[in-house]
Amino acid sequence: MATQRDNFCGSTDHSLSRRGFLGTLAAGSAAFAADMGGLNVLRSPVLAAELKKQSKRVILLWLAGASSQLETWDPKPGTSTGGPFRSIPTNVPGINISELMPKMARRMDRTAIIRSLNTKNGDHGGAARLMMRGRMGDPSLNYPDMGAVIAKELGRGQSPVPDYVSFYAPTEGRDFAPGASGFLGSRFSPIELTTNLVPENIRRPESITELDHTERAELRELLTRRFERGRASTALSSHNEAYQRVKGLMASDTLFDVTKEPQKVRDAYGPTQFGEQALVARRLVEAGVPFVRVARAWWDSHGQNFETHQELVPELDHVMSTLLDDLEQRGLLENTLVVTLAEFGRTPQINASLGRDHFASAWSATLSGCGVKGGTVFGKTDEKGQKVIDGEIGAAELFATIYQAVGINHEKDYMVGSRPVPLTETGTEPVRAVLA
Repeated sequence: MATQRDNFCGSTDHSLSRRGFLGTLAAGSAAFAADMGGLNVLRSPVLAAELKKQSKRVILLWLAGASSQLETWDPKPGTSTGGPFRSIPTNVPGINISELMPKMARRMDRTAIIRSLNTKNGDHGGAARLMMRGRMGDPSLNYPDMGAVIAKELGRGQSPVPDYVSFYAPTEGRDFAPGASGFLGSRFSPIELTTNLVPENIRRPESITELDHTERAELRELLTRRFERGRASTALSSHNEAYQRVKGLMASDTLFDVTKEPQKVRDAYGPTQFGEQALVARRLVEAGVPFVRVARAWWDSHGQNFETHQELVPELDHVMSTLLDDLEQRGLLENTLVVTLAEFGRTPQINASLGRDHFASAWSATLSGCGVKGGTVFGKTDEKGQKVIDGEIGAAELFATIYQAVGINHEKDYMVGSRPVPLTETGTEPVRAVLA
């Protein structure tokens, strides 16, 4: 393998050493990736490789409204509850999934299926909060959601790129599970994108020239340095940190712009809103954003369940498989965990409207990539999918597994005042069978 010395041309332009770069990573590596048009760190194979190795990330594909496990990850063909679709073999012997997911069937070696969730809450709002936070609510404590926890644990203090981005364009179900930083504070609140791929008001107004914008920033920094002399204040530090993060976000606006991608890549994801958001999610995690949620709604199929899933599942199959391929080709999959999750599943029983209703007793989620043993299935439901008969887990165990996969100690405590609050419920164990 060629070393850095082998590739060094002798120019002082390349005098940033690997050791120096790693030291900078420790202080805030994502700053390098923030201004992709300026530093262009991702164009340097050596520096990009180091950046990728140092960061863990999570992309959550949130199937809002609740997808059916029987039409996706746990089919029951030939039974009274199975519906019209067949199951098909995957590239892992012994694992079958719905025929609506032929692309994921060819990539099952990258994915672990958990078929034994029993979360006991079939209400959209309560269940969505549960599956975003990993625990039931507490009147005396406002818990952070998964994104905020991962932003705190995996984000970098001086990083100018956002720590938590959430795409939720449809109106259905949006209010059920908004991003919530809870007791972690607003520093870890998400950027919520509901109407556009790009955050609003982060681009320089056309009425201000680039020169004016630069000179104003330089003047502000000069005045700030003068004001800070002889002063120490948490409020001042917080204000400066917020300014730097806004400045970084402005420099990162191109991360949200899919037109910066080659047409071949855009075509691979497809022209759908879900596909474009997944592509932006990949761009964000590549630049160091720790957590991105991409919501696809609306799966709530009380009527015409099979028509709904015949439309939505192939899109999920295409977008998810493309995302996994893209992450792997870029060397990102080993450090990026892709999760598919909803608020609950759907009933095995088919109702009079040919639909499936809310069902939290035996449903499925998947984990792919970072820290996960691909080509595995954990848990089992009975012949008709009506109950879990092996490996039953709840939200707490799933969250512990996700945290463990990305290197977060699920047993740690946060201190809220003088009160210790465990990251997951005390005594919770991750599903080690799916962890690499």
